[in-house]
Parts: sequence; structure tokens; C-alpha cells
Amino acid sequence: MTKKKITEYRSHLQDVLAAPEGAHIAALFDFDGTIIAGYSATAMLWEKIKRREMTAEEVVETINVMAQYSTGNMGFSGLMTGAAKFMKGVTEESYFEFGEELYEKHIARKVFPEARALIEAHRAKGHTIAIVSSATIYQIEPTARDLDIEHVLCSQYEVENGEFTGNIIRPLCFGEGKVLAAENLAADYGLDLDQSYFYSDSYDDIELLERVGKPRPLNPNTKLREAAREHGWPLEKYESRGQGKPVDYIRTIYATGSLIGSAIASLPIWALTGSQREAMNFSTGLFGDIATALTGCELEVTGEENLWTSRPCIFVFNHQSKADVMILAKLIRRDMGGVAKKEVRDTPIIGKLMELAGTVFIDRANAGSAIKAMAPLIDAVKNDGKSIVIAPEGTRTLSPKLGPFKKGAFHMAIQAGVPIVPIVIHNAGDVAPKNEFLMRPAKVRVDVLPAVDTSKWSARTMNQHVAEVRGMFLEALGQAEEEDALEALVNEEQTPGNKTGGGPPERASAKPKKPATKKTASRKKAEAQKASPKKTVTKKAVAKPSVKRSTPNSKSAAAETPAMEAAK
Repeated sequence: MTKKKITEYRSHLQDVLAAPEGAHIAALFDFDGTIIAGYSATAMLWEKIKRREMTAEEVVETINVMAQYSTGNMGFSGLMTGAAKFMKGVTEESYFEFGEELYEKHIARKVFPEARALIEAHRAKGHTIAIVSSATIYQIEPTARDLDIEHVLCSQYEVENGEFTGNIIRPLCFGEGKVLAAENLAADYGLDLDQSYFYSDSYDDIELLERVGKPRPLNPNTKLREAAREHGWPLEKYESRGQGKPVDYIRTIYATGSLIGSAIASLPIWALTGSQREAMNFSTGLFGDIATALTGCELEVTGEENLWTSRPCIFVFNHQSKADVMILAKLIRRDMGGVAKKEVRDTPIIGKLMELAGTVFIDRANAGSAIKAMAPLIDAVKNDGKSIVIAPEGTRTLSPKLGPFKKGAFHMAIQAGVPIVPIVIHNAGDVAPKNEFLMRPAKVRVDVLPAVDTSKWSARTMNQHVAEVRGMFLEALGQAEEEDALEALVNEEQTPGNKTGGGPPERASAKPKKPATKKTASRKKAEAQKASPKKTVTKKAVAKPSVKRSTPNSKSAAAETPAMEAAK
């Protein structure tokens, strides 16, 4: 069984690592401020304002309602009722789509890496994991899917015939409503709340914190911090996401600028020796050393010897973060070229420096021109002994989960007649996730795997080779079992006679017992197939299992999918 390593953080994680095992123990998580930094509702509001999807009157009234709630002049029910009336007549489908866009633009980068590790620790113990939040499914579902959290208990708007009615479903998943939701989940799945955990940042959740046996305030607000001290509950605060400190902005600006400084420092070498290559080698290594030092990016490298034993080669890496550039520069150091999207070339100064360093810029939307553009790289490998660095995923992923691989790097290895060396970066997103400007200190684990011989490869067997190398990444990242489970689920659903027709189970509707519309089910199937990683590079898509959701007084109808285990 594949063992998934867990980055070690303090306090709550250490407690879980020493906890007993068993699915009867629940790990319940609030969402806003606990799993993610900040509030998803605020991101949703600002995105709608930016899109001009709210009238001036609606904006003013929404701000007024939020102000009344924040000052205690209105309860949460009033807040939700005020929001619901603006949604009357809007299709639920559009909100699911909006939630996906919101996740990609704003929410994915707000997930605390420490919370991700905490969830994995509970999964390693076989605990039943659920999100219990006053937010709605549209805000939560994409993150729950990313974190492989099957159970989502949340507040809901009423939906009829695929459209919002302007009403809410009571009781809301707030205060005592969260207790009801947790008790219903416990009854459905045989959970022992007296042995279970609940993580929250807000005093609004005091009822459920007092109900479980292991209350765990996480990033607590002032009132919850005081209550926790009175009760003797352990506290922990994460600072890896959200508004950064001034030093984080300084380190980010200086680290980015060090690329220019390193290039300037190499100019005397070029001038005195006439060797552009030696100047670029000096600049590359210097940039990697300076940038990682400035950002506090500490590398923990396994298999470092594999960086040098098979050059020239094609280095392939999984792309999570803009920090990958400085990490790879520090590791590979010399005699390297790379591939980047054409937009980078237009970046003032930096684009030109990357071009001088041997980077080829490609149009990812035009496969023919991309193949033609990479021809000089193959010549550089054959004639100059350079190694090429390329991300087969093609772009940065939103989370540590491995994306599908493109074939360009593998064709290049065959044409150049060199091996492939996989560089597995576990958690560069801890430094800077996709769409995040700030870079923060973190220890990043890197596995450099042994070189893969490509001498007997051919275009005819390319899919097999891509799948094998991607499987090596999955194994190193601890994601192989998850992908096997997803493929097994799809195979089961695609069995003749199965009513799902190869897609994931349909979403439950906002009203209990009301089936989802065909439009919702088909959209979710398409989205899941597009977003899910593939075990083999074929046209067969792997669908994600759906997220179960319920109001405090509703019960899950579908059978529970066994938890995918992971270990320390």
C-alpha cells in the first residue's frame, strides 16, 4: 500500500498522528477561516461586483445587510434570507458554474497547506471526514472535491425546477443547526461524536465545539480564543495564507528581482571569457541560490545524485507554483534550456533574460507551431549537450494533485535519444500557490527519480510510456491509490445497465428527496471528467466521485465510498 507522507506541523497535527484509528471517529471541519483563509462569500461578492452582475441597489443593500450582521443587529438567518431574495429566478446550474470559477480564481490559493496536511492525517487514520459549514455548496464543493472530502453539510437555498425560489431551507447549518447536521451524519454512519474532532475559527460554532469530544479551535477569533482558554482547549493558528506580512512582500519582490541581478552579475564572465553559456550557467545557479534564500524556501532533496548521472537528458517536473523556477534553477544549475508559454516572452527584461538562457516560448493553443518551436531544443541536446526542463502538465495546477500529461517532452526524448529524469516536487504550493503573488517560507520536499531509458521507445507505444512515467510521479506523490479508486469507480459506473451511464452520481437538489435535473447531472459529469487526472493517456476519462451534501435535517441517500487511506 502506498504511504503518503505528511508535512509535519505543530499541535493539532501531532495530536492526530497519535490518535486511534477507525471510521467511527469523525473529523469535522468548518470551511471559511478554517480550511481556507478569509471568507468565500466575500470573494463571491467582489467577483460579482467586478463582473457587474449586481445592480447598484443590490450592492448597497447587500453591504447594509452584511453591516447589520457584523454589528449583531441581524442574525445569520436574516443574512441568508437577504441574500436569497436576490437569487430568485436564477438557475442553480449557473451558481455551480460560478462556484467552479470562483474556486479557480480565488479560493484554491486560499487553502491552508497545514489544513491539507491535517485532513490527510485524519484520512491516514481512517477517520470519517466532513465539512460542516454555514456557507453554501456552491462555495464549498470544488474545494471539497480537491481535498477528497465526500461529506459536506451546509446551508442551502430552496430550488424548484432548477431555479432559486428566493427562500432558504431551514434549519440552516449554523449554531445549533451544525449540531443537528453532525448528529444526523453520526446516525447515518455510526460515528461517535464523543471521540470526534471539530475544527473551527469562530465562536459562532461554540455549540458543536462543546458537543464533540475533541474540540479544536483553529485560527480562532478573539471570542473563541477566550472561550478556548476557559475550557482548556488546544489552539493553533496558521499564517501561511491570507494577508501577508510586509516582510513577505519584500522577500517576494527581491526574489523576483534577483533574476535580473543574477544576470547582471554574470556579465563580466561573458565579457572576459566570451562564453555566453558559462555566463548563463553562473547566472542560473546564482539565481536559484539567492531566490530560495530570500524566500526562505528550504529544499529537502532525495535522490540528488540523479540530477547529474544521466546528462544530457530531459528533466520533467510537476508544476504547482511560480516557485518551481527558482527550485529547478537551484537543483539543475547549469547547461539547461526550457519551455515556457509565449506570454512570458513579453514580460519586460525577464522575458529577454529567459530567452538568452535558452528558453523556447510556445503557443500552447497551436500544437503544430509548438512542435516546430521546440526543434532548436533538440539540436541543443544533441549538439551542445544541454538538458531540457519541461512540465508535461503544460501549466501550473491549482492543487498538489497531478494533472494529465502532454506528450511533447516524451517525443523530445525519443528524437534527441536521451533519457528522461523525473523531478517530483511535493509542495511548492506552500511557497506560492497558483494565482498568488506572495511567496512565503516553506520546506519543500523534492524527489529526483532515477533516469528512465528511452532508447527502445517509439511513437507507437508512446501512450504506455507516458502512463509509466506519470505513474512514477503518482507513486512518489502518494496519489496512486486515489487514482486507482477513481478508475475503479468509473469502470463500475460504465458497466452496461448502470443508470449513471459512466458519469458520477447526480447531485442532490437543494430540497431533500428532489432529484437533480438532467442538465445538472450532465454538467457535473463533464466537469469531473475534465478536471480529473488520468492514469493512462487515452481518451477514457476518469470521473470524480460526487460530494455528498445535506441540510441539518436531511440524510445522505447514497452509500458511503470507502475512505482512501494514506499514512505518515
